[in-house]
Parts: sequence; structure tokens; C-alpha cells
Amino acid sequence: MKARVIPFVIISFLLAFSSLIHAQNGEWASLNAEARSLYQNGQYDQAVALVKRALDIAQREWGPDHPNVAQTLNNLGLIFHGQGEYAQAEPLYTRSLAIWEKALGPDSPTVAKGMNNLAELYRVEGRYAQAESLYKRSLAIWEKTLGPGHTDVATSLNNLALLYKIQGHYAEAEPLYQRSLAIWEQSAGPDHPDVAISLNNLAGLYRAQGSYARAEPLYKRSLAIWERAVGPDHPSVAQGLNNLAELYIADGDFTLAEPLLKRSLAISEEALGSDHPNVATALNNLAKLYYAEGKYEAAIPLFERSLAIWEKALGPDHPHVALSLNNLAKLYEAQGQYAGAEPLFIRSLSILERALGRTHPNVIVSLNNVAEFYRKSGREIEAAAVERRILAANGGSAMERVSGEIR
Repeated sequence: MKARVIPFVIISFLLAFSSLIHAQNGEWASLNAEARSLYQNGQYDQAVALVKRALDIAQREWGPDHPNVAQTLNNLGLIFHGQGEYAQAEPLYTRSLAIWEKALGPDSPTVAKGMNNLAELYRVEGRYAQAESLYKRSLAIWEKTLGPGHTDVATSLNNLALLYKIQGHYAEAEPLYQRSLAIWEQSAGPDHPDVAISLNNLAGLYRAQGSYARAEPLYKRSLAIWERAVGPDHPSVAQGLNNLAELYIADGDFTLAEPLLKRSLAISEEALGSDHPNVATALNNLAKLYYAEGKYEAAIPLFERSLAIWEKALGPDHPHVALSLNNLAKLYEAQGQYAGAEPLFIRSLSILERALGRTHPNVIVSLNNVAEFYRKSGREIEAAAVERRILAANGGSAMERVSGEIR
């Protein structure tokens, strides 16, 4: 079971909660600013309420087709996106994008950012062809309007690279990551936090390819930049520690990984509070290290606490909750506690199917986990039934069996 990497993706929501240059309303701007703060602290429900109020104001003040309405719709889409409510986020993004295209023209950088946000949604839903088309369109707009060395171009390159990485298209991803890094170094200087993010993303590509010797110095340089730029106790440092630990786990060096994960958890708890989603991620990753070492009793309370945080912060139907349920189920399965594992596997699968659709790669992994569980517990008929579902999800084509971690 691999550790969950916290990706430092320079992504998507460049318009989220930002001020536009159009007409302003003090209450509208204030509500969006407060909602942004709530969103960043994981208080999604409160943020939704404020943005809905801001949307009402925007529509009354400027009419339904004003760019400020589009901005507010985008902000609301962002929050639902963060909650895993993808079906609610998509029409908000698409309406926002349509307003911007009509008001600002199809080649506006604002339109490119709207396309990028929608592409991010399609990526997490596994709709890769649709995501790729939007990423490429947004990249072309940015290069045309802002020039090939602009930081928005770097962001776009990074996002397209991530899409290719997820699909295993490493040869296509690497030059995009490298070009993105070069832009950030040229525009911001070699010690800027955005350079650290870009280094981290390139390192993640090398780690995915098993090129650990190439990844390690990039992770370390990235971490050093963050420590100098924001101090040793910043959440960005916690995330950098986590990702370096993940590299060591992949390389089988658990001794080096454990103190990094513990420090990451301590920083996150101190900086963000004990109920923040980043704390849940840190708990989850430390638990999976203990799982890999066979320290099941040490892992269980960490998995359980991680699950409780995600359920409280994101709601019971978020894909992160499914991930946590899956991990706890795998642990129970390893201990032979089949009665405890089965309902967790089934609930995890149900969440993913509702959130992502029946053909998403994470759903396939979850189905394989359930089938493998049934075989281990001697329930061959049920295992065969699940395998038929896997075949149907793949359009009737056989595929390599992949079980384990939901990403």
C-alpha cells in the first residue's frame, strides 16, 4: 500500500475568489473574500453559504450575464469541486465560462482560466480526453495573449503535464514539466516558492517512473526553498516533508520516511488545527507506513482519526472518504478481520461510483479490491460477479487486474 502523495500542483483556480476589474459592490467583494478564507481553512459549508449570498447580489446588481456573476459562479464551483460534489460544480463552471466567452471574447485570458478550471474537474472525474482539449485550448490562449514566458503559461503546462502523468504518458509529461520549471525560475528566481512547487511536481514524475535518484535532489531542493521562504513550520513545508517521505517509502527506506511523516503531521496540526483535511492526509500517510511495516495496531487509530476528519470536513460522500475507507478495509483484510473489512470496501465503492461514474480508474481499482477480498474470504461466486462488473466497466475488454490504493 503506497503513501498518498500530496501533489503540489500549480493548478486551476487562478480566478477563484479574485477581484475583477469590473464594477464592484462592497458587500459582494467582502462576501467573496470571507468565503475564500473559509474555503482555505476547509470550512466548505460556510463558504458555500457566503458565495450564494454573493451570487444573489451580483445577479441583482449587474444582471445574469455580467463577468462578476461569472466570477461568483466560478467560486461556487470551486467549493463544490473541493467537496467532491462534481455534478454540482460542472454546470457552475460551464455557465461561468459561457458568460466570460460572451462578455470578454473567446481569446481572453480570463476565458483560458475558466477552461482550465473545467479541465481540472474533468481530470479528477477521469474524463481525460475532454480535459486535454480544454487544457490545450487554454494553453494556446495564454501563449497568444500573454507570451510563451508568462507564469500562466507555466501553470497551464504544469496542468497538462499532470494529465499526461496520470495516464502514464511520461514522455509527453516530462518536457512540459521542465518548460514550466524554466519559466518559473526565469520569472520568479531560483528560490521562489513557485519554483519549489514546480520542482516538486517534476520530482513526482520521476518517482512515478521509479527514477528515485533523479527525484530525491529535486524534492530536497524544493523542501529547502520552502523552509527558507516561509519558515520551518509552514504547511507547505509539511507537504514537502510528506512527499520526500513518500519517495523513501517507494524505495523501501521506512527508517528515513517515518521521522519526516511525524514532523509533517506535527506541523500540520500546529499550523492548521487538529481537524483540518491536511491533518487527515498526514495521519493517513503515517498510518500507511505502519501498515507497510506490519504495525497494524499503530495504524488503526490513525486511519480511524483520518476518516473522521475527512467525513466532518468534506462530508460522508467525498472521494477522500472513500480512499480512507478503502485503506482501513485493506488493513482489516490483512488482519483477517473480514467482517470489519467488507462494509468499508462496499461503502468506499459506492461513494466512488456516485462521485466519479462506473468507468473511472479509481472505481476499477475499488472493484478489484472487492473481488480480491471475496476470493480471499472464499466467496468465489461473489468475486466472479464483481469481475463481470469490471469487464462491463471496461467495455467488455479484459484488463490487467489492479488492486490496492485508490488515488
